[in-house]
Amino acid sequence: MTALGYSALLIGVLALGLVAGYRLAAANGRPRRNRPTGPTVAELLQRLVHTSDNGIVVLNSFGDVVVHNPRADELGFVRDNRPDARARKASEQALKTGRPVPVDLSPLNRDEPHGRSPAAVLGDVRPLGDGFTVVDAADESEAVRLEETRRDFVANVSHELKTPVGALALLAEAVLDAADDAEEVRRFSNKILHESTRLGTLVSELIALSRLQGAEPLPELSTVDVDDVVEEALGRCRVSAEAAGIEITLDDSSGLRLEGDRTLLVTALSNLINNAISYSPDASPVSVSRRLRDGWVEIAVTDRGIGIDPADQERVFERFYRVDRARSRATGGTGLGLAIVKHVAANHGGEVKVWSKPGTGSTFTLRVPGSPEDGAARTTEDASAGDDRPEGDTDDRAQRGLQGTRTVETGGVR
Repeated sequence: MTALGYSALLIGVLALGLVAGYRLAAANGRPRRNRPTGPTVAELLQRLVHTSDNGIVVLNSFGDVVVHNPRADELGFVRDNRPDARARKASEQALKTGRPVPVDLSPLNRDEPHGRSPAAVLGDVRPLGDGFTVVDAADESEAVRLEETRRDFVANVSHELKTPVGALALLAEAVLDAADDAEEVRRFSNKILHESTRLGTLVSELIALSRLQGAEPLPELSTVDVDDVVEEALGRCRVSAEAAGIEITLDDSSGLRLEGDRTLLVTALSNLINNAISYSPDASPVSVSRRLRDGWVEIAVTDRGIGIDPADQERVFERFYRVDRARSRATGGTGLGLAIVKHVAANHGGEVKVWSKPGTGSTFTLRVPGSPEDGAARTTEDASAGDDRPEGDTDDRAQRGLQGTRTVETGGVR
């Protein structure tokens, strides 16, 4: 090979080396695509499904579980990785029609030991294509309970209104028939007055309960003297106490104050006192006491009446619920008094508690946050700090409100 040939070969090799070096340098200098450090879309979707409040299950064309979230297990329509038979049947229907199918997956046997199963589980099954379906269900127990409560309330109101209205119609006919007998007219007229008063009370309490439940805003709260509330409530109960010959005892003035609405508090307390009078034997004692405990103003009404069975104690604050229907009818009760007390307490940030024993009596305690600037109330709290006995541990609980009391002259209420 000639020198010219060697030169050409050397130049060619150098050129190839330069090209290769350039390409290698360009490749090393090219920015690399970094893999995202966060979760992928699939991982986010999985998190979304597993944290959903609804139970979600994906079924294949054979009705087997492909994937589900823990909420489906909690709601009870997936057990041991098997779907509820109702969900599987609805899935087959959704695959045939290509449309969503509503399904009720509520527990069939609520007595089975599967934890606290919801009372109502409702959802629908939607086709996903390629033979897959998704079951999406939620716990609708609260909505169902509210609907049942609404229906019961309407039925109870209708029944309660029907009784006095029907009585008024019958009494009016009796008055017409006895138009020539002045004594009979007077007797039937008194009964008409009684029934119309009962009807008016029922309507008034329904309106009050509606306002307390949020239909209307509550008035602005102001500083209220607890002693004034107690005295006014006693005044409202004077007539019923006189009629039953019941003596109401009251502890010493407390000087307690709280932030609230005086009218509502008087209504709640008078309802408790009237309730104690209605369910107590004639001439039996009823007591009202006040104290401050752990920052709460407590007004307790104690009676020596028929008492309340433990099974009924949780229900006495329901609307129209009566422990003794015959006695309540005889006294003209509406069945709304304790429901109003409950809502008044709740709207003041407090509560109402009950201790009762059949044949011994009952103590209803209205608890409302006290005024933080009330120095006299702190003195009362210190004086009563020694009374820390748990409720219901002695049979003389109904007498506790009668100890250390004074008699207040308020007409027939003492």
